[in-house]
Amino acid sequence: MAQQTRTKRSPRRIHAQFLHHGKWWVAWTDDVPGALTQGRTLEEARENLRDAITLMLEPVDLRSLPAASTRLVREVITL
Repeated sequence: MAQQTRTKRSPRRIHAQFLHHGKWWVAWTDDVPGALTQGRTLEEARENLRDAITLMLEPVDLRSLPAASTRLVREVITL
C-alpha cells in the first residue's frame, strides 16, 4: 500500500479578540466569521477558539454524510 505524504503547512495567523465578561472569557475572530466561543479562563477560551476555527476551516467530506442524504443543492443567496 502506497504511503501518502502530507505537505507541512505554515501556521496560519489569526487575529483573536478576548473579552472578560462576568465569569467567562468570550473569544472570537473577524478573520473566520462565525468563530465564537468562550471559556472560564483566558487559556480555555484561547484553546476553544483554536478548536472552533480548525473545525470551521476543515473541508466538508460529502462521503461522510448518511446514504439517505444524497441530494446536494448549491445556490447563491442574497442577504
